[in-house]
Amino acid sequence: MIALTREVSPALAACELTHLPRVPIDIGAARRQHAAYEQALMAAGCAVERIAAAPGLPDSVFVEDIAIAFPELAIVTRPGAESRRAETAAVGEALARHRSLHHVQEPGTLDGGDVLVAGRSVYIGRSSRTNDHAIAQVRQVLSPYGYTVCTVAVSGCLHLKSAVTLVDHNALLVNPAWVPPGAFARAELVEVDPEEPMAANALRVGGVVIYPTAFPRTADRLSRRGLNVTPVDVSELAKAEGAVTCCSILVE
Repeated sequence: MIALTREVSPALAACELTHLPRVPIDIGAARRQHAAYEQALMAAGCAVERIAAAPGLPDSVFVEDIAIAFPELAIVTRPGAESRRAETAAVGEALARHRSLHHVQEPGTLDGGDVLVAGRSVYIGRSSRTNDHAIAQVRQVLSPYGYTVCTVAVSGCLHLKSAVTLVDHNALLVNPAWVPPGAFARAELVEVDPEEPMAANALRVGGVVIYPTAFPRTADRLSRRGLNVTPVDVSELAKAEGAVTCCSILVE
């Protein structure tokens, strides 16, 4: 498996923020955390392909928002924040070495953080960053390949994957306050600890779940379920509303 990542921009502190207050970000610490995250990806069996930093694009480390890779193709998004649309060129160029590309067209807006793929089910969050025009385009692109695209209402958080992520082949880690659990009726749901509402973002890579050290109660729930949890510190990236799925695009 290949993991596309992008180096931390020196302008990270000027990132887009929607739900968090702006606080100082230690760029050096963010880069060290990002490097450790890449090491965790490699330990899980990924070959990391790193895209160079973009000094003028503060959020560019969060490559997940820019493209979604499927076995058959990849979709390059049109991010909901206009400041992020210049990120698509470099990510598309890197991804084109592995997949044929489809691009979301205006007036559609889509962030990859709103797209959860579970087998042939694709859940897309209707959020402040993703609209119905883009969801319809994704449905049209994927339908010939047997995917079912389901729209999920998102509230209280930035992206769908802030509220729900895949942690096992048929198990989802979820904060039920931010998404309707009934939208995922076919899956087993593991709820975050109530004291850790921001704990639903986990990155499943093969048999490993890469998971933030900030949420020990929920991590314990995952471990007790028998999952192999690899802890990573992403506290500086979290100040920019980033999480563990945000920093890579996995290409099988």
